[in-house]
Amino acid sequence: MNRPINQAMTPLQWAALLLLSVVWGGSFIFNAVAVKEIPPITMVVVRLLLGAALLWLFAAATGVKMPKDARTWGTFAVMGAFNNAVPFALFAWSQTHITAGLASILNATQPLFTVVLAHALTRDEKITGGKLLGAVVGLLGVAAMMGADALSGASANVIAELACLVATVMYAYTAVFARRFAGLGIAPLAVAVGQLTTGGLLALPVALIVDQPWALPIPSLAALGAMAGQALLSTALAYVVFFDLIAKAGSTNAGLVTFLNPITAIAVGALLLDERLEAGHIAGMVVIALGLTFIDGRLPAALRRVTSR
Repeated sequence: MNRPINQAMTPLQWAALLLLSVVWGGSFIFNAVAVKEIPPITMVVVRLLLGAALLWLFAAATGVKMPKDARTWGTFAVMGAFNNAVPFALFAWSQTHITAGLASILNATQPLFTVVLAHALTRDEKITGGKLLGAVVGLLGVAAMMGADALSGASANVIAELACLVATVMYAYTAVFARRFAGLGIAPLAVAVGQLTTGGLLALPVALIVDQPWALPIPSLAALGAMAGQALLSTALAYVVFFDLIAKAGSTNAGLVTFLNPITAIAVGALLLDERLEAGHIAGMVVIALGLTFIDGRLPAALRRVTSR
């Protein structure tokens, strides 16, 4: 059962949230290292299938039952395509043109698009005034970030940024699409296993045709390590921690990781990859974060409590 929105998390749950931000924020760093030597689609296949294999083992060890009917696996395939294979590839490709920090900031816009799509595609998640304000403010932040590159003529950067935004729209769509699992008795971990497995299998023939990985030079240990980190840490471990955090702290609290991922990616990128963001990108991140606080509802609620005293 989800905890109330104002329920404080325990120190252990905060530690889990920070760990999650490190492994998910770190995925952008792993991308930046690996994509220099390994084509994006091949990276995605390895990440998904290796991550799926680990989660299959974890599911078996914890007694999680996997569904066997074709309809459920067809739904998993939609999730695997739109929540894993395609957006992972788009982010990996985009990082051949933009920094890990900027990609992570754009990834943090997912809640903005989720609010809009949930309003359009569902009957019981209609947009409120606060969420509408948050979505508008957040999108203004995105426009401010991309405007600097567009005005400077950095066309490759703009296309890469648009690729990131397309990926986040896909994430938002699958967040709404996943509602159909509610009430079916399918464990969240089983959904993760199913979507990773189908996503990897869908991407595999594309990688074989487009990348022809057998003809590529042998990657360096750094690239191989980054690809392994994607699968082991940013995929398998991340899902286990995320679903455990949802169970213990609630989905609202677990969703706070959205605020932390860009900070982690920017800090690690600056420390290890010597990446730097422009002032406009930092300003855009601040505006996006402000929009997310209105969508999340915590900041307006806190302001109401202060003003009512």
